[in-house]
Amino acid sequence: MNHAKKLNGISATGSFSRTRAWSLAALTLASLAGCGSFDPRRDVEYHAEAAVADRPVVRPVRSISNFSESLTCMDHMLRAAEIPTTLITSKQFPDFSGRVPVATKEMVVTALSQMSHVSNAFRFVDFEVDIARQDTVQNLTTILLNNNQMQLQRPALYVSGAIAFVDQNVLTDRLSAGTSASRLDTGYSRSKSATVVALEAHMGDFRTRTIIPGLDSANEVVIGGAGEGLDLAGRIGSYGVRFNVGRDYAAGTGGALRTLVDLAMIELVGKWARVPYWQCLMLEQTNPNFQRQMHDWFNASEPGGRLQLVRSSLIARGYLPAGSDKLMLDSPALRGALSRFQADRNLVVSGEIDFATYDAALRNFVALNADGNLTRIGWTGSGVQHVAVSDGPSAPVIGLTSPAPWMVDLQIENPQPVGERPAFTEGEQIFLSARVSRASHLYCYFSDATGSVMRLLPNALQPSSLVSADQAIRIPDWMAPNPGFILDAGKPGTESVICVATTEDASPRLQEETQAPALTALKGVRGVQGIQERFAAALGADGQVSRTIQWSVQPRRPQPAANGAADKK
Repeated sequence: MNHAKKLNGISATGSFSRTRAWSLAALTLASLAGCGSFDPRRDVEYHAEAAVADRPVVRPVRSISNFSESLTCMDHMLRAAEIPTTLITSKQFPDFSGRVPVATKEMVVTALSQMSHVSNAFRFVDFEVDIARQDTVQNLTTILLNNNQMQLQRPALYVSGAIAFVDQNVLTDRLSAGTSASRLDTGYSRSKSATVVALEAHMGDFRTRTIIPGLDSANEVVIGGAGEGLDLAGRIGSYGVRFNVGRDYAAGTGGALRTLVDLAMIELVGKWARVPYWQCLMLEQTNPNFQRQMHDWFNASEPGGRLQLVRSSLIARGYLPAGSDKLMLDSPALRGALSRFQADRNLVVSGEIDFATYDAALRNFVALNADGNLTRIGWTGSGVQHVAVSDGPSAPVIGLTSPAPWMVDLQIENPQPVGERPAFTEGEQIFLSARVSRASHLYCYFSDATGSVMRLLPNALQPSSLVSADQAIRIPDWMAPNPGFILDAGKPGTESVICVATTEDASPRLQEETQAPALTALKGVRGVQGIQERFAAALGADGQVSRTIQWSVQPRRPQPAANGAADKK
């Protein structure tokens, strides 16, 4: 009986609990119904912040790829090659995998535009014949064409291609581990994957709608992704808590495709224009594949095509003056510049463009730093100074019109202690060396303490005045068994040597008083100033450069008396 009463009590209590739960539910529904008619004007201040929160908090950045600097390099290389403006267009690049939803054709247009800023090499013909893709501009174009109010020029070239394949998760690496206890569970997971995307591109002749043999590009890029996570779960009595933290990244397909498109356009344009595009990709020109391609281009090119690049290289390196871009192959000035260039590169001096000269002239279009980044774009000689055209401190120096400085380096080669050079003593031998930064005619003169001048070079044993760039000319030639003369310090005072480099043989144009034989005093010429005046009068300021070096001569120290003579005194 007592047991029955206890059951009844439990039943009564359960009924009361259910009644209280229904009451709470009814009150909650009533509250929600009341909230449905709230006044939105109460949240005006909160909503006013939406316009500010909608603004981006990160500044936009320019879309670049690994080959953005290479496109700039190609632009200047096309300008150096004097490539005329060419009309070009492009087909759509389909993606049959459906996994790379990017505007590949627009990337092609951007790459061509970046290669035409300076060179103006390409102009893109923007006309779409697909009705599904036509917009207002295309519709107006069609109407104007039908009414003979507009004319379109036929492109010479077109680009075609496609996203060849997308191999997802070619490599996958997964790792997971965990522990379990009565009150604590832990877990750790890690994963890595790699996807390969390939792009095929070709260049064709628009007039015949045929793909030009050899003008193709096929490249792949790997897109990587990885993830890492940590799980923690614990229980305290009948309650539990769970904690999860993870970090994931995935390289985007857009940036990967832009890199492939930029690389493809550099290859296609470089092969079409027959310029050493691999230099802009920071690849060695000595690679056998590139050497074969260079030789094929050399054989297939007309003499005029070879001349354009070589002539631009000679102008940029300082072998030809600015404004020499119209010189022809038979020009004496061009043949002379070629001869000097060949002599400086230890090539056979012929004054003609053979393959060795062609290859040497096209080298070193770019310069790299220790990190492999571009630091200079454009041919140059040693010690050239350029003005950087860039958007940042790490951008490469660009320029083709700044020739290497023409200079003479003159130094004393006598051993000397650290610090200021002491004076020479009467009768002490003096050894000098001279270098020129470009192939030049070199004339060196000695002036003693009284201002008397005589010519040291050229002389009977060294009759030629023409010297190659960066070649050490020893004065006198102490390495020769018969140096021809010895340069000794003369009377106390200041002595000097001046070396003058000229673009042409100056002997026929110099005044008569400078025509005396070598190693004999020149009458009427006083000091190095007299030499400078006569060369300036004969060749002008632009036709010669000079360098002077001077030293002091002190009297010879008296010899100490012998011991016997001192005893007699």
